[in-house]
Amino acid sequence: MKAIVKSKPEKGIWMEDVPMPQIGPNDVMIKVKKSAICGTDLHIYKWDEWAQQAIKPPITIGHEFMGTVVEVGSEVDRVAVGERVTVEGHIACGFCRNCRRGRQHICDHTIGIGVNKNGGFAEYVAVPAKNVLHIDDRISDEMMSIMDPFGNATHTALSFPLLGEDVLITGIGGPIGAMAAAICRFSGARNIIGTDLSPYRRELARQLGVTEVIDPTKQSLKEVMAKHEMVGGFDIGLECSGSPAAFNDMVNHMYNGGKISLLGLLPLHTQINWSKLIFKGLTLKGIYGREMYETWYQMEMMLTSGLNISPVITHRFNADDFQKAFEIMEDGNCGKIILNWE
Repeated sequence: MKAIVKSKPEKGIWMEDVPMPQIGPNDVMIKVKKSAICGTDLHIYKWDEWAQQAIKPPITIGHEFMGTVVEVGSEVDRVAVGERVTVEGHIACGFCRNCRRGRQHICDHTIGIGVNKNGGFAEYVAVPAKNVLHIDDRISDEMMSIMDPFGNATHTALSFPLLGEDVLITGIGGPIGAMAAAICRFSGARNIIGTDLSPYRRELARQLGVTEVIDPTKQSLKEVMAKHEMVGGFDIGLECSGSPAAFNDMVNHMYNGGKISLLGLLPLHTQINWSKLIFKGLTLKGIYGREMYETWYQMEMMLTSGLNISPVITHRFNADDFQKAFEIMEDGNCGKIILNWE
């Protein structure tokens, strides 16, 4: 079968002919219809410091995908051949302390599909049946293929109550930040203010329900706060940029007792004024993946109740044109990019 493989420890990825995966008694084989490129895939493509530490070539990448079940293992009884499905990309062990207290998303022994084992940028992929999800038929194939990052946005946005709150989203123009803005609007937030350096991505955020989005190098948050009659600061912060400057700007403009969801991966050299965190009584929550499987339930209910995040999908390519897709991703003038395997 055809698969997009990180076959060498250098920049790039390659389409190769690889053996068909084999399924075990508790696994499912999926014929992939659509997959989506993630920031993690771009890290692997660029072969940056994180990728060099996390990835062991050769490996088929990709963890955002959907398709049709074509084979099930002998012990599988809740998934059937012919069903349209998507997959939770984090495989939890099921037995560590966190798994047994219902916190599988921070399992001690998580295995990432497309990172630690062969992923879904291929014609076929084998996954554990417990990770397979059936999604409401009203939700399109394309939307199913981006449920993974939509789940990150949902986990980030819904970690704290939003009704009537003023929300600041740093890195709002990235797909997760933009989807988080739509969720905040859907959930009754009052003002949703975003910051992003990219003109393209600021425009993307505007399509998804943000009250106002600014270039923080040209306009200050204090100006925006005054314009929208915000006196004390932001109640909720969603950090999606991974930028030390953006995170510090967020901390400086939070209201006392405010709450921050940290999704962006801040570099090791990040410094902040810890006294502000302490004296403001701020709460910080690290966001990793999706809370399995409550976040999936929330996603499905929002999408079937009127939430529209379709503008976040900006490009579509045949899987054979993956190189062009990754070049656009690297350039940054895009939202989610879909690869079609049919």
